[in-house]
Amino acid sequence: MKIHVHTMKIALKELRETYIALKILSQINIPEQDNFINSCLAECNELISIFVKSIQTAERNRKLK
Repeated sequence: MKIHVHTMKIALKELRETYIALKILSQINIPEQDNFINSCLAECNELISIFVKSIQTAERNRKLK
């Protein structure tokens, strides 16, 4: 299954928007949700890093072909 760079860029944009929404939620200070929101922020940040690297690799490979 071949995932196009454009599709990965759309997913990356959505991840970045989700990260911003989670940051806003973290500012509200809901004590019973702090751990959950922080773990979601960390996971989202890791996914952003993965997608950025994947896009860079896919674009580099496309240029080599």
